[in-house]
Amino acid sequence: MTLLCSIALGAQPIVLKTSTMYDGKGGTRHNAIVVIEGSKITRVGGAAPAGAITYDLTKFTVTPGWIDTHAHIVYHFDNNNRSSGRGEPQMQAAWHIAENAVATLDAGFTTIQSPGSFEDKDLRDAIARGLMPGPRILTSLQPLDDHTGDAQKMREVVRERKQQGADFIKVFASKSIREGGQITLTQEQIDATCGEARSLGLRTIVHAHSAESAKASTLAGCTSIEHGAYITDEVFDLMAQRGTYYDPNIGLVLQNYLENKPKYFGIGNYNEEGFAFMEKGVAIVLETFKRALKHKDLKIIYGTDATAGAHGQNYREFIVRVRDGGMDPMAALISVTSLSAKSLNLDDQIGSIASGMQADVVAFDGNPLSDVNAASRAVFVMKGGRVYQNLAHGAQHAR
Repeated sequence: MTLLCSIALGAQPIVLKTSTMYDGKGGTRHNAIVVIEGSKITRVGGAAPAGAITYDLTKFTVTPGWIDTHAHIVYHFDNNNRSSGRGEPQMQAAWHIAENAVATLDAGFTTIQSPGSFEDKDLRDAIARGLMPGPRILTSLQPLDDHTGDAQKMREVVRERKQQGADFIKVFASKSIREGGQITLTQEQIDATCGEARSLGLRTIVHAHSAESAKASTLAGCTSIEHGAYITDEVFDLMAQRGTYYDPNIGLVLQNYLENKPKYFGIGNYNEEGFAFMEKGVAIVLETFKRALKHKDLKIIYGTDATAGAHGQNYREFIVRVRDGGMDPMAALISVTSLSAKSLNLDDQIGSIASGMQADVVAFDGNPLSDVNAASRAVFVMKGGRVYQNLAHGAQHAR
């Protein structure tokens, strides 16, 4: 259970005692301490400073806070147990959204990227101010798509999003997997969107299922390709050459839709045809992921596309990638920590356990690298030096 008032430990240093600790970049430390002052890690190893508040995590496996690069944090089921939409009382929506934020943080995800909704901005800022618990949030606000307009209009809207406070730009360059995933934008529109964003210092992530849309986005210099169910080996090679990130979303989003079919059915393209496509899609995206792993230089980051019903289960992506996709467990851990941080241009702040980094630390009951299901058992969660969850028996702090 997350503490609704997180434990603020003031000026006293904090020490985390560990037996097995993964630093997020492929390194392993045994029987080392992590020293934290304020929101940052000041030292790994050595002796504990005098007067430190100590948490004994030696019975658990310690990693950096996990990162979800694609989670729709405000999407939720309403009081009628349906995917939320127009007409829901604002206060009811706010509490459901707060519940999503708490569940996500409880699961060990200390940073997420939400692509996105205008409501994300207020949630992002409230969490950043410490008004409520939740993961650190980056948001695109409302995404761009084929209804936005021509190339010039795309540029204008990118500038508008920047002024509105967006952290990055999200653009739809293809239809959904429920509709076959065909390309929906011209090369000129994609070039304009990603080019304008880059000129403003913003990253761009692109919803692109088809090989054609993924190729166009890669050639345009966009930051990452989301989903990519039908990407070919040729396009994967191009992405690897250009340094384009790949965010496959194979372990949670489609499964969550299918598990919650009655709560979505009849809304938009959530119909029998759409759900039939999603059932087939589970195998399609898994096979595409397996092919992607063969491209050794391809940078595969960790996003889930979590929507209503999925928040707090973000770890399922890790389990499916390793158990079913055959991904090396350490590579999967690097993906969900330091590599995803790098894709956000935040690798100098989050994603690893090292001196000078934000003190985002998670402990698991078990070792996710040897028991993949341990990813579902986060028992200690610290974000920015504050303890938000401590279910770890024996890890109570002592002076």
